[in-house]
Amino acid sequence: MKVKVAILGCSGRMGRNLIQAAVEHKSIELVGGTVRSSSSFVNFDLGELAGIGAIGQKTATNLNDLLNADVFIDFTAIETTLENLKWCQQHHKALVIGTTGFSDEQVSLIKKAGELMPVILAPNTSVGVNLMFKLLEVTAKAIGDYTDIEIFEAHHRFKKDAPSGTAVKMGQVIADTLGRDLNKVAVYGREGITGERDKETIGFATVRAGDIVGEHTAFFADIGERLEITHRASSRMTFALGAMRAAFWLSEADNGFYDMQDVLGLK
Repeated sequence: MKVKVAILGCSGRMGRNLIQAAVEHKSIELVGGTVRSSSSFVNFDLGELAGIGAIGQKTATNLNDLLNADVFIDFTAIETTLENLKWCQQHHKALVIGTTGFSDEQVSLIKKAGELMPVILAPNTSVGVNLMFKLLEVTAKAIGDYTDIEIFEAHHRFKKDAPSGTAVKMGQVIADTLGRDLNKVAVYGREGITGERDKETIGFATVRAGDIVGEHTAFFADIGERLEITHRASSRMTFALGAMRAAFWLSEADNGFYDMQDVLGLK
């Protein structure tokens, strides 16, 4: 029995990778995908859209045309995702969210939706990145109290939010482990005479350039040594494959709010 999956916003760079990953996954049946009504890809074959050849499934502009899907995957934009969340909540459909940049209030709305539907919010669906989160927790427990902690991230020129959702999640994991409030200790930029570094702070540095898929490094630096934990993505397929793993897992989950740590059994 295959899990029926639909991809919301399937004409973008990530959407096309999601199509390919869904088609290649042995336990998933791709039943459709959406594009904007103004898109030139309306009623376009999903396989041709992804460059893998026709598969007989056409793009739709209305979620009501995809009621046969078990799980929806959304890597679109904040407002679009929240609208799709409402629809999924009304129709009791499972949703994997890979969109980033949500405010605390918007995350609360997503958590609330989990009372009526299964939902995963994952700032990064890469299996490697989510293993990195666990390594950050272990490292912060061991040396976080006496090291300077800095987070570096780099992405392509088209990324709209900064720092990345993955970088923020890295900071959140570290801060939670150390009993700190990230909203109070995060430093997102330094310029001019800033004075000595506050040991409690967690710094963030951001680069946007070219076609960088995604690079993230956490530095735990002391006098005389430093530990660096790094993840580099060379293809968006790593995120797409992780999203399929999440969709398959979510198809069997009860109503609730989950993340990739749940999917991978790391909690």
